[in-house]
Amino acid sequence: MALTFEERLNQILPKITSNDFLNSKGLGNEIGFWIFDYPPGREMEMRDFLTRTVLPSLNKAQPPIRVAAINLFDLVIQLLEERKLLDKAIDMQRSKGNESVLAALRPVLKEDKLAQKVVDLVDLDNIDVCILSGVGSAYPMLRTHTLLSALHPLMGSTPLLMFYPGRYDGYSLRLFNKLSEDHYYRAFRLVPEAQ
Repeated sequence: MALTFEERLNQILPKITSNDFLNSKGLGNEIGFWIFDYPPGREMEMRDFLTRTVLPSLNKAQPPIRVAAINLFDLVIQLLEERKLLDKAIDMQRSKGNESVLAALRPVLKEDKLAQKVVDLVDLDNIDVCILSGVGSAYPMLRTHTLLSALHPLMGSTPLLMFYPGRYDGYSLRLFNKLSEDHYYRAFRLVPEAQ
């Protein structure tokens, strides 16, 4: 029996507050990378649930669960602003189009650089979980499967949870349920659709 979106939302907190999740237990020596995939049309509800329910509840848990929440779109904007490239990128997009600006930004927004930026921001020694959101907004400036691969050697034992607007079947990511599949095998689905 398939779970509704709301039923799946209600399973997020029990999963991520469990000792098994926080200690990456029961994963057969795999890394603690998790994906909560959801229908892209429910993006606004997902954002609201994350900011109004998940994050405040983690802070109120006893003991508090130390979380670093990173919106990938905001991270891209921050990186472009730091390099003084945001206004130039906007001007280039207007004058030369999307393909030209994406090609020009590719060296700056390489996923290995973004992965290092994530790790620098989150202070792995002082958090219990890292949450990534803003995947849909950051596309096509970054590819999540490549970012996750770049984060593997950097995250250590800190669990990572990515909220993904699309489909993840345990083998591949399909952004917006439309774009071609990107194979990615090293994350677990946080909440399956059926039990």
